[in-house]
Amino acid sequence: MFGLGGIILLFVVVLLISAIKVLPEYQRGVVLTLGRYTGTKGPGLVILIPIIQSMTRVDLRVGVMDVPPQDVISRDNVSVRVNAVVYYRIIESDKAVLQVADFYQATSQLAQTRLRSVLGQHELDEILSERESINKTLQKILDEATDPWGIKITDVEIKDVDLNETMVRAIARQAEAERERRAKVIHAEGEMQAAEKLRDAATMLSQQPQALQLRYLQTLADMASSGKSTTIAFPLPLDLIKPLMSALEKSQ
Repeated sequence: MFGLGGIILLFVVVLLISAIKVLPEYQRGVVLTLGRYTGTKGPGLVILIPIIQSMTRVDLRVGVMDVPPQDVISRDNVSVRVNAVVYYRIIESDKAVLQVADFYQATSQLAQTRLRSVLGQHELDEILSERESINKTLQKILDEATDPWGIKITDVEIKDVDLNETMVRAIARQAEAERERRAKVIHAEGEMQAAEKLRDAATMLSQQPQALQLRYLQTLADMASSGKSTTIAFPLPLDLIKPLMSALEKSQ
């Protein structure tokens, strides 16, 4: 009888231990009673009825999901491999357990298909230069799709875009051509601005002939002060010698 009593006591102790659960602050427990959902428990001490009740733990912290590389054909028919990372958080524990068999696997597969679908609607240049806009689009689409599962997609980030060597060389040639085009445009704009300034200066000097003579003499002074012993042939403007020629004619 003592042996049977000890077994019964041990059985009761095991039942009590299995009935007592402790949930940390970041977890919730979805409780099923005889297979039916009867509430969400936690955090803290939770007491279950052994055999009759069962509990599934759900982590409410932000989780990180790595989306494996996907082969994507862009809208301009360029093949690229793209991977991404998805940040999610469970906001309704009961839905995450009752509405989907495996919310992590379901969200992962959904992220892979949506990534291929969204990137296929953009050209390669847009994928490379407009990542922020594409990330927001992916986040909105995934959040709407996982909302019935009680999951909130907080952020989506495209990590790497891998191109083949041929495309990398083509992009490098395109970038070089773009830089040359910009350099030519800047040079042409500089020439145009210089021409406009020279035109304005010519207009101003034409209004005052004496200013042209002063400018001519200033140029001679600058050349003479250069310190180099060189012979300079410099044309003499007629405006300078006209007064001398007029005085000579009058004297004759």
